[in-house]
Amino acid sequence: MVPDPTEGAIGLGAAPGAPGIGPTWSSSAKDAVGTAHSSSRVWFTVGHGVLNEVYWPRVDAPQVRDLGFIVADGAGWWSEVKRDAKSDVRFVEPGVPAIIAVHRHERYLLTLRICADGHADVVRIEARLEDRRPASSAERRSHPLRLYPLLAPHLGFSGLHNRAWVGTYKGRPLLFAQNGGSNLALASDPGPVRQSVGYVGASDGWQDFSANGRMSWTYDATDAGNVAGMLEVVPDGEAVQIALGFGARPEESAIQVTAALAGHFDVAWNEYVDDWDGFLRTCTPAPRELAQELAALYLDSAAVLRTHQDRTTPGATVASLSIPWGNARNDLGGYHLVWSRDLVESAGALVALGARASAARTLAYLVATQEPDGHWFQNQWVDGVAYWGGVQLDEAAYPILLAGAIRRAGAAHMHGRTGEAQAFEHLVTEAALDRMLWAATSFIARMGPATEQDRWEENAGLTPSTLAPVVAALVVAADFLSEPSAAYCRELADDWNASIEDWTYVQGSRIARAYGVDGHYVRIASPDVLSGAPLSTPVPVRNRAPGDDMVPADEMVGTDFLALVRFGLRRADDPRILSTLAVADALLKTETPNGPIWHRYTGDGYGEHADGQPFDGTGIGRGWPLLVGERGHYELEAGRDPRPYLDAMRRLGSRGGMLPEQVWDTADIADRGLFLGQPSGSAMPLAWAHAEYVKLVRSLALGHSIDRPEAAWMRYHGIRPEARRATWRFTAPRPTMVAGRILRFEVLAAGRVHGSVDGWRTTFDLETRDTGLGVWTADLAASDALPAGAAVDFTFYWPDSDRWEGRDFRVAVLSEDGSSGV
Repeated sequence: MVPDPTEGAIGLGAAPGAPGIGPTWSSSAKDAVGTAHSSSRVWFTVGHGVLNEVYWPRVDAPQVRDLGFIVADGAGWWSEVKRDAKSDVRFVEPGVPAIIAVHRHERYLLTLRICADGHADVVRIEARLEDRRPASSAERRSHPLRLYPLLAPHLGFSGLHNRAWVGTYKGRPLLFAQNGGSNLALASDPGPVRQSVGYVGASDGWQDFSANGRMSWTYDATDAGNVAGMLEVVPDGEAVQIALGFGARPEESAIQVTAALAGHFDVAWNEYVDDWDGFLRTCTPAPRELAQELAALYLDSAAVLRTHQDRTTPGATVASLSIPWGNARNDLGGYHLVWSRDLVESAGALVALGARASAARTLAYLVATQEPDGHWFQNQWVDGVAYWGGVQLDEAAYPILLAGAIRRAGAAHMHGRTGEAQAFEHLVTEAALDRMLWAATSFIARMGPATEQDRWEENAGLTPSTLAPVVAALVVAADFLSEPSAAYCRELADDWNASIEDWTYVQGSRIARAYGVDGHYVRIASPDVLSGAPLSTPVPVRNRAPGDDMVPADEMVGTDFLALVRFGLRRADDPRILSTLAVADALLKTETPNGPIWHRYTGDGYGEHADGQPFDGTGIGRGWPLLVGERGHYELEAGRDPRPYLDAMRRLGSRGGMLPEQVWDTADIADRGLFLGQPSGSAMPLAWAHAEYVKLVRSLALGHSIDRPEAAWMRYHGIRPEARRATWRFTAPRPTMVAGRILRFEVLAAGRVHGSVDGWRTTFDLETRDTGLGVWTADLAASDALPAGAAVDFTFYWPDSDRWEGRDFRVAVLSEDGSSGV
């Protein structure tokens, strides 16, 4: 039977110590992640050689904190495996996330094989415990080693309000936990000798061993709280089979684990491995010249990206199966959410791997989750419900670039319309794709060029890391759109591309003088620059203490400028790129035993504190391996070998091949597990970092960045276009323009520009033209342009509402050197 946890219990009865200590998640330092490459709805992670967060029934829904082990002899000696043993964790073969974890201790050897059941919502573990004490010892004969699986459920995305109890299903002993409609069951074969549940920090199994040196408590049930359970299993010389299953009711989870244990573990393991081998056979192989260990990480990265995809909502991919600094918090979201930028980075890597059908499913997901105005939420659950509601202009651009990449990748095969070449057409109809592209392009055209948030989700303004993909996306979108929208997209891309240095490149700053260069790109410029404010205008910096959170923009340098080269807007040897590179290397680069790392920007506060304490809203930003990959892409564009950067990314990862968000960048703090050049407590694995690695491998084979759109490269060839227009819009009310250029007015409704070039002595009227993208334009032609020292005064009439704007505007005309010419 499956007893109700609220009913009276037998044995020692209800566990004491409710509700337990405050819950946290497990460390984000993952050794491995995995899921079945079939219909199972469980995703698991491994850290410190044991199972930790398990997700069900969606990839964004963590339900377990961890499942660890104690080994004990029943006579007072005991060992917690993840703390006491030296462990080694690996995939069974490159690209196959069937996990083998070997734990070595002077008294025992524990070998775990971990996989998911391909046909049930069950994680399966085979545990082989070898006693390393002398076979002839009396101690070994009288006190054989026993295995104690310890489970910490966090059902319902939280360690709060869980209930646990000991019960049976069809006569078989099981351990149960429940929170609302989420249920789990834990079972073993051979079955447990004893079971117990309790409150974490008060009456759980670990506290039992800590207090008594053996299992002496057998509590039957808990009330709601932060709970845990423990089994006592006697291996008796055989491998122990453990099954952790999930269901909407206790009975459903019970039958899942019972059925799993009725089958052979090797059968489930081999099927799991074979399914992943089948996936790898569909992937484009790594270049032959790639070293074996780099090729292995290429396959591992393919598996990591595939593992982060949801199965209930095809096309959704979360940013990471981890919670940054999770062992210090009970965060609901973590990184197991969908960011459209990270999603497209992962899908772009799938395109690079040759998995265009998977990438096209991502495109279909983006079509389904796009907001009516054309943008996507800052991030969201896999079902499209927003988590954070910020707006990032690049997150509207990247889906356009993905559509272009899929079309480009399939172009060589589309004529025959066979195999993967059909993926684009079959999974996303032309009408649905057209609607998505039009809406995203319209959003960019209406809301740009400044973004509400940059790619680090911290600042509003103008940054190369947003402007580069946005300009490239406008050029790509033009190939999908009809006239007049296509022509306007190209013109807008040209105008914004020509203005990037005006908005983000500063000359003669303190930093430029200190490093002996002409100037440098800023990390981000204030949006007020669009209305004439200087580039030194202060911008806010997140994750800094109050009073220290405003910095002049020309005092902050990042690696964001490399995007200009990556997307084909500037050449690698552009003098402005080279001067910023010198500054960025001086300020942001750190050498580690595992290779160089770069920080996001000067003054970054997202990372551990100086003493190693977890990020808590403030901290110090650390080095990012994905930035090593971005630098590798730059080096490739500069004609140099990117393989040293691939190797650095590999060495900066975990022992299981997981690439972290950040690595520790200063002296070791051993008691916090922080070592120079090794993963910090941030997210790991980061899907974006693995996508960057895959794309750098494929870029190596291509000879240029795989993210560089052909349309953007053919239009610009990395050279800044000549500025032909000066654009005025309400969100960018420029006060000046250079003589000889067209003055373009851009508004969001049909209207008439009423103006004067001689102080209102005479006037002109320009009717706006509909671009088809929610923007109307009117041009004061070059033939009407004024000499330096003159000015254009103007206002607007809105016929749809039969009203005048009610205020006048002015644009002063300057000479090329910025003077009035008077």
